[in-house]
Amino acid sequence: MNANSPEATPGPEQAAGPGPGRIVLLTTSHRVAPGLLSWPAWQALHAADQVLCADGAHPQLPYLREAGIRVDESSPTAEELVGACEGGRTVVVVATGEGEPALTDGLARLAGTGRVAMPELELLPASYDLPGARLLDLVQVMDRIRVECPWSSRQTHKGLAKYGIEEAYELVEAIEEGDRDELREELGDVLLQVVFHARIAEEDLDAPFSIDDVAGGIVDKLVHRHPHVFGDATATTPEEVRAQWLRTKAVEKQRTSITEGIPLGQPGLALAAKLASRARTAHLDIPLPPVEGIGYDLLALAVRAESEGVDPEAALRAAARAYRDAIREAEG
Repeated sequence: MNANSPEATPGPEQAAGPGPGRIVLLTTSHRVAPGLLSWPAWQALHAADQVLCADGAHPQLPYLREAGIRVDESSPTAEELVGACEGGRTVVVVATGEGEPALTDGLARLAGTGRVAMPELELLPASYDLPGARLLDLVQVMDRIRVECPWSSRQTHKGLAKYGIEEAYELVEAIEEGDRDELREELGDVLLQVVFHARIAEEDLDAPFSIDDVAGGIVDKLVHRHPHVFGDATATTPEEVRAQWLRTKAVEKQRTSITEGIPLGQPGLALAAKLASRARTAHLDIPLPPVEGIGYDLLALAVRAESEGVDPEAALRAAARAYRDAIREAEG
């Protein structure tokens, strides 16, 4: 055969050899049921020359083995993993914890030396967190705290009530101050109160309910009160939406008075504005009591504010903050 003939000339693949191989780092979410992996993940697992996992108790292992995939329980170093890929082999690493940062750091350092032909490295998410997935973590943490914390394990609905009020006020303050970091934190504190109360409710012997019951109830309510979104009703303006909401709510509650359901324990200005709002929505022209005094003056101001679309509580807080700033300026 002529050395210059095409048959004697090695092609690119022949000249390059089988290559340094491939490492696939397979990440999974513990918030998704084990075994529910993406199709690319299953393809990578079935096509791999070797599958490794450092954690023998990894929740995916029983399902992988049931699918006929051999998994070696091993925790190789970066050098050992690169060696396992020699000859163009593909090694899939089923990640544990936060995605094997020690291993990836080791691979990065090894690549930085320039002494080793590094395999191709692919990060392949095998399952994904859906929006709201971290709420599952919160439920699990709350379960453990309720059992193991000496303080949390003794709390009751009544004992926690004051914290719900405090956290709600702190949330309102964060909103009014426009502090985004504080807003995120305060929303978390309010959410904690919801999860805490739901966890306590699970232990009630007569009428237990769980966080799933709480979530399911509000989902059903939202769907029912938004027929323009989930049904055939039509509402094109905020005013139409509000009127529809109130009609649906009235049918649900079957109240005999428009004042039913208004919490009397809320701040006075908010209470007055809520009463005025109910009366206005019901097209009732209720004259203010012809009695003089600071309380009735404040009532009149609250009714006026509500009629003008102003939240009297928010308006008073804004004025109070300005007053506070003026005091501080005078002190300085």
